[in-house]
Amino acid sequence: MRRNKAESSDALRAVDAVYGKDDPEWTAGVEEERVKFEVAIQLHKLRTEAGLTQRELAKLVGTSHSHIARLEDAAYEGHSLSMFRRIAAALNSRVEIRIVPGRQAKPGRRTSRAARGMRDEG
Repeated sequence: MRRNKAESSDALRAVDAVYGKDDPEWTAGVEEERVKFEVAIQLHKLRTEAGLTQRELAKLVGTSHSHIARLEDAAYEGHSLSMFRRIAAALNSRVEIRIVPGRQAKPGRRTSRAARGMRDEG
């Protein structure tokens, strides 16, 4: 069942009401999980739109099938910019990274582990 953005927003508001939207640790954890989920969904979508299996993409990228499977898993935390670039090149795409203000971010302060989680490695 596919949910639209309004339903997702309603769900997030309900979670915020129960757990406390003003708790910075909770907010950071929710944001980190949201980012991981979006990355997994985007990679899966790009691969399937290209008509490739995980094994076929892995061969094009020069990695294992299990690595591609992990990248498409929203719980995975070992993402690397260099791997995203290799996948993008194999799919005739490019990597684009945006840094946008957080909901209640204070300048100079990291609000989540997600801000530290992305590293450039092979």
